[in-house]
Amino acid sequence: MTNGPEPRYERRAASRVLAVLARPAISTGATAPPAQRIEYTCAPLRPEPGSHLTLSQRLYLERFMSPCRAEQVTSATHRIAWTDSDGIPNTGHFHSGGLGPLVPIAMRETVLTLWHALESDTAFAQRISALSARDAAVLEGTTTDHEPLDIFRVGIEACGRALAQHALLARWTPYRTPVEFALGMRDSGIYGAVATRWYWELQASSYRRGMIAVILATQPDGTLRYTAETVHTLRAMKDATIEDAHRIMRRATNVEGLSVPEAIAKYHDELDLISRQYALLPPGTRPACLAAMPHQLDGAHYSLLPLVVDRFTELFTTIVTRLTIAEVPADTGAATGELAAEDHVFYVPDMNCKHCVRTITGVLESMNIGVRDIDLISKRVVAEFRSPRNRHRAFESLRDSGYNPTVELPAHATTETAV
Repeated sequence: MTNGPEPRYERRAASRVLAVLARPAISTGATAPPAQRIEYTCAPLRPEPGSHLTLSQRLYLERFMSPCRAEQVTSATHRIAWTDSDGIPNTGHFHSGGLGPLVPIAMRETVLTLWHALESDTAFAQRISALSARDAAVLEGTTTDHEPLDIFRVGIEACGRALAQHALLARWTPYRTPVEFALGMRDSGIYGAVATRWYWELQASSYRRGMIAVILATQPDGTLRYTAETVHTLRAMKDATIEDAHRIMRRATNVEGLSVPEAIAKYHDELDLISRQYALLPPGTRPACLAAMPHQLDGAHYSLLPLVVDRFTELFTTIVTRLTIAEVPADTGAATGELAAEDHVFYVPDMNCKHCVRTITGVLESMNIGVRDIDLISKRVVAEFRSPRNRHRAFESLRDSGYNPTVELPAHATTETAV
């Protein structure tokens, strides 16, 4: 996409490109896999003394979630780790008073099912190959992941994140099973609220830390809504992030006299991938998820988000009934002595997009640790650790950034015959 026109930042145009690529429907060929048994390890989160938040949660709240208060945040009680049916390591969270570890594990299997359906959809691939240079430039200039398949993959995963993250609040809803909760989330329009109220980095980063800054209110018809306080707080956090990005750009362009491309290049670290997009927004504009924008296509109303949510919910409610999970003991052994070649390899289960890739690379390079290879799909990283102690410190820094590195793959999932 880099040999054609210059990248262009146009949110509505990018949204329309994605809507056209997704038509007539997305992942209609996806079918739920047969019965599976997946093993996982589990560990309690350890809040700071006198608090319901962990150190990582508190630091993120204080640094990036103003004006949100600690009492507005719900924390998970446990972190789990498992290997999905594709052999990729994952981490997730649950609350002991809610729906348990089944939701994040079933969510991941639903994401994989939709990913595989996308990858095997020849009509979708043909539409991508026919994409004009102008449309490709819009996607490159507007989106974080640029390539259409990557954009859809991340969007599907964001849908799964929203389900698993809101499940931390399930005990305050009328829904008592994962199926009821998934249907309730869909029927209540919570995915639309996430798309319009949250900003991307907040949703992804708070998910990785097992926290959610939301209070749900049950309506007379049994559906859920965000409380007015939640809507106000999410809006304030989003506006603060946009204003920070605009402030950097105003200083660079008005005071320093830089062009917009020069400003982005100079202040790339301050703006980061997400805030850089916010910096390009016209003043007074609040960005919404590209999939949530409505369009008129062939004379009919079309919106991508409801289609993705419906398909995701349909698959999840089938997969969760076919899934058996079992807790197994965690391997508590620690690497000591000299580093072998394989000790430079580790996995980051909650690495979900190119923003994560940049953050993880930045954390390691800030410690003078070279990154030889980092793969988003397998979540595998190869780094130039100098010693076991150096690796331990790097892992602690990654955890402080909201990631959960692991040295070894957990036990693989197994597939059983459906009965």
